[in-house]
Parts: sequence; C-alpha cells; structure tokens
Amino acid sequence: MNFKRFNAKRLAAAVVLPIALAQFLAIAALAQVGPLAPSAADVDRNVSAALRNLYSQNEAAQALGARAKAILVFPDIKKGAFLIGAQYGYGALRQRARTVGYYRTAAASYGFQAGVKKFGYALFFMTNSALAYLDKSGGWAIGPGPSVVVVDQGVARSLTTTSMRSDVYAFVFDQTGLMGGIGIEGSKITRVTLNN
Repeated sequence: MNFKRFNAKRLAAAVVLPIALAQFLAIAALAQVGPLAPSAADVDRNVSAALRNLYSQNEAAQALGARAKAILVFPDIKKGAFLIGAQYGYGALRQRARTVGYYRTAAASYGFQAGVKKFGYALFFMTNSALAYLDKSGGWAIGPGPSVVVVDQGVARSLTTTSMRSDVYAFVFDQTGLMGGIGIEGSKITRVTLNN
C-alpha cells in the first residue's frame, strides 16, 4: 500500500466530510418544517418575553413600538457554521399586542466561519406599505423592498420620533442586550402555519 496515497485519502476525508456535513446541516436547518417546528404557544411566549426584555433595555425600541404598524419578532434564531453557515428561527407578527401571523426566517452564508450562536431580532414596521410587502412578496428576503435600518447602540441614542423616517427598523439582540456582528440582510422571511 502506498503510504502517501493513504495519507492523501485521509486528508481529503478530513476536509471533505466536515464540509459535506455542514452543507447537510445548513440545508436541513433551512428546510425545517412540520413536526420539528415549535408550537404557536411556545413562539408566542418567547416573543412576549423577548419584547419585554428589549423594551426594558432600550428606550428607542419602546418609542418605535408605540408608533409601529406591526412588530415581527424572532426571539430565538440559531446560527451554526463551519465554512458554510445556516441560521433559522420562528417568530410572530404582533399588531396592537396581538399575534396576527407566524413566520420563519432562514439564511445561508459562505466563507471562513465556525461556531454556534443564538440571537434574536425584531422588525418594527413603520408604514402600511412595508407591512403589505411582507406577505405580498411571498417570502421577503431582507435587502430588496422596504428600507431597513439596523439599530445599533449609536443609532438608538440618536433616534427620535421626528427622525423615524424609514420603513422598517431592526433590533438584533440576545438575552443580554443588542448584539454586534450579526447580519440579517439576505434573511428570507416566510409566513408559516404552526400547530398549537
């Protein structure tokens, strides 16, 4: 047996298998539906907790919430990556503190990356046209369509009721506050039906 050929095969397996596994997990995460999806009650409970937490930590979010036509909250998005990454989560659209629909968000990314992260985000729809686009598009990929401003600590400090002119404001957060370094552009949001 040729020792060099054997090592090359082992090296190729060591590189190719993790990439193939990552691709499989990314596809599985993006396609997650049916019995693997959370219940509507679980999503509602998590959305309520996430909104309470966001409002208690951020006055700009409170101000936007009071004026928004609707708020779409994804409280628990899971992101995993090894060269190829995937993120997905489920959320609820709230109008006047009442759930009017359930949604799934999913995105894929490529390039050098590794690790697992959990985060959440909330989209504050400030115009009726932006809200209508959410369902009219048949699956909104954040980027094209209504203008979205991602609110970081700096934007949050300068945001006033007179400067709120964008269609949609996005807050990315985890359990302890706003997060940096998480992109939501390209995330596809699709309406889903969840069991109770």
